[in-house]
Amino acid sequence: MGMGIKQGFKNELVELAIADLRLTKKISVNIKQGRKYSQVLSSLREVGLIEPPVVVLCNKTQEYLLLDGHIRVMALEELGETRTKCLVSVDDEGYTYNKFINRLSAVQEHKMIVKALKAGVSETKLAAALNLDVTSLRSKKSMLDGVCREAVDLLKDKIMSESVFRVLKKMKPMRQIIAARNMNALNRYSHAYAKGLLVATPANELLNDKKSKKMSQAELGKYIRLEEESLSLTGDVNALRDSYCTYVMNMTHAHSYLKRIISNVKIADYLSRHHAEVYEEFVKIIGMTFLMNEID
Repeated sequence: MGMGIKQGFKNELVELAIADLRLTKKISVNIKQGRKYSQVLSSLREVGLIEPPVVVLCNKTQEYLLLDGHIRVMALEELGETRTKCLVSVDDEGYTYNKFINRLSAVQEHKMIVKALKAGVSETKLAAALNLDVTSLRSKKSMLDGVCREAVDLLKDKIMSESVFRVLKKMKPMRQIIAARNMNALNRYSHAYAKGLLVATPANELLNDKKSKKMSQAELGKYIRLEEESLSLTGDVNALRDSYCTYVMNMTHAHSYLKRIISNVKIADYLSRHHAEVYEEFVKIIGMTFLMNEID
């Protein structure tokens, strides 16, 4: 009989006192001045808590560690809440949970907005929940109009601004796909990089079939050469990225395994008395927590 699939979370939410949650990272109070915090606060005020914070029970201290949702918890406290329902992870807290969470991308946000509007949520209420004005909401709703499906698929899970898609709309579909592939190859999703790709786009691959008169042939040649050089580096970049991820994941598993070994008092005592050098190296590796934080 085959083994069943292990669940990552418990089936039922638990209600916990916010004051009892042990934070796993420090959040600066300055974050309250940012747009993300304002969005979270507005959403909680308008529609309540949709995505519960994620916690894990620490077996040693019997405390709940807050793995994800620090900003939500901070916003709940500002709204006067003292308790919150939480999703309980059953994974070992040694794994840096937050590093494996996919944040909401521009495409995912667009789809969420379209789905909510189709479900009957008014523009005014949805805009208030997202801390946006109605004009901005409508802009996000129409963000992908004019962008081909293949390019959207290439960028659907990438964290990038809406302005990048406005640049892509000025290109014909095949050029949009090439531009999206270039962004993925170099892991560059800034508006400035998209503008550079637009400038280097031949006139016949632009939607309006025109090039700016302000762009000289020398400048155009420079942008084209830069794009060609970027493409020539793609293979090396992808190879390095793959090998780096494999290395870090192997080190992550080794780190967790050694942590379990050293946490066993009998094993730790035996190693420290009979194999002091090995024990010291194990302790050093366990202390190398920076390796865990390098996974993007």
